[in-house]
Amino acid sequence: MSEINVVPYIDVMLVLLVIFMITAPLLTQGIKVDLPDVPSKVVEATDKEPVIVNIDAAGNFYINYGENQDKPIAAKDLVNRINALLKYQPGIPVLVGGDQSVPYGRVAELMALLQGAGVPSIGMITESPEQ
Repeated sequence: MSEINVVPYIDVMLVLLVIFMITAPLLTQGIKVDLPDVPSKVVEATDKEPVIVNIDAAGNFYINYGENQDKPIAAKDLVNRINALLKYQPGIPVLVGGDQSVPYGRVAELMALLQGAGVPSIGMITESPEQ
């Protein structure tokens, strides 16, 4: 009677698991934004992944949902995408991250766009100042 030796297959699966665990966090893409250093409270965790809208130093908008997350998005497209997200996932948290060199008027414009899209509350992303 012959039997299949599965030990090598288990070894390969464990190695693959370790490789994927190490490389998965490195695959996240993002936009380089120099967040302001201010003391703030931590936002309560929810079961829904938040929508993050970033503004880079040039004043371009970026969103972490959908295709081309590393490319700027027009204001009209941003509103349409937020509307669609809120339609299919009501109550999804929306956070704004802006470079500290962006004029306040541009941040206020983004917040007005989000409010016009039906976002009930907007959170601001900051970095804690070093002690």
